[in-house]
Amino acid sequence: MLLEQMGHTVVSAEGFAQAFRACKQGSYDLLVLGHSVTHDDKIAIIEEAKRRSPCPILALLRANESPVPNIERSINSGDPRAFIDAVREMVAPHLVERKSE
Repeated sequence: MLLEQMGHTVVSAEGFAQAFRACKQGSYDLLVLGHSVTHDDKIAIIEEAKRRSPCPILALLRANESPVPNIERSINSGDPRAFIDAVREMVAPHLVERKSE
């Protein structure tokens, strides 16, 4: 997986129930919601994640999907370079904050 190759630890969830459980169980540096997650499920997962962790949230959008509200960034899922850039930009400040704590 691309994120693991970049040196990140990845917790994957297939489907809403697993993603919701993962949000309840952990604290993360970045939450990425894939293009296969429905828009409504993304909103529900985001609400739970924001209650649990201050981590930034990145949503990968399907073609013609509206941007997801109340998150840091939404990008087209078909652009790997934009994904890599977004992860780097979003994770770096969060890691600096954690090191200074």
